[in-house]
Amino acid sequence: MNRLATSLGKLSLQSPITVASGTFDTGYFDLFEQNILGAYTTKTITMQPKAGNPPPRIFETEAGLLNTIGLQNPGLKGFLSEELPRLRDLLDIPLIVSFSGSSVAEFEAILETLEKEEGIAGYEINVSCPNVEKEGIAFGAEPDVVFALACALASKSSRELIFKLSPNVTDIAQIAIAATEGGASSLALINTLYGAAIDWKTGRFRTSNPVCGYSGTALKPVALALCHKVAQAVKTPILALGGIHTWQDALEFFYAGASAIALGTAFYSDPLAAVKLHQGLKDHLEEKELALSELIGKASLPLP
Repeated sequence: MNRLATSLGKLSLQSPITVASGTFDTGYFDLFEQNILGAYTTKTITMQPKAGNPPPRIFETEAGLLNTIGLQNPGLKGFLSEELPRLRDLLDIPLIVSFSGSSVAEFEAILETLEKEEGIAGYEINVSCPNVEKEGIAFGAEPDVVFALACALASKSSRELIFKLSPNVTDIAQIAIAATEGGASSLALINTLYGAAIDWKTGRFRTSNPVCGYSGTALKPVALALCHKVAQAVKTPILALGGIHTWQDALEFFYAGASAIALGTAFYSDPLAAVKLHQGLKDHLEEKELALSELIGKASLPLP
């Protein structure tokens, strides 16, 4: 019996652990077996290549990491000619391609091109990146825009369609409802919070872009609260991320309503974070004689 088995929309996963887009190099598979993960998510790609923001673009804070990478990627053509063939040959687990666009038409064009390719299990629609001007959160802040985009994409694919939501909005539950009603088959949340750092000695910002994406352990209470909030608003499966480092962290998100979790910043401090999390979850569930599916959304209020 695989107590860790779960599902994310149309995907059946043998492990509930995935990786946050842009945080995991496949070289890590030299350190552990692929089946520790339930799926692999690519770095977000865009129609045209992006060099990203100039350095410095990463800064470690007291309880997390600031980044302003800026969606650096080889573009759709580069991904299809170089990265996708390599990933198809390498991976034994489902491949999720993350992408973003500067218009609804561009999102559609990227999807239509990817639909012609084999070896892709699903898509992560990134409407939540805080480090670019035209892509990302520009599409994820308004429910009507998210709804229209979800409708457009869902009509063109039968693959898993994950909408990645931003916490930097007025009401994430309304965005989740709009994505679900438009046809998203699962939701990923949360992406990074806004953050900044200034050198007190010089008064200069620590990164080339003053406002960055903030990730790491400090996000966990925020991500947990928003995961619960979205789980109460929709029945759409949730892929939770934000501050998850240990198997105990992961359990909290499952209780809050997540069906799977993604690790990101954790890999920077511990390349074996997924291995430890997988083993910890497995041991805990075996000790309790439970399947993961029995815990999802079962959080309760404290005893009086």
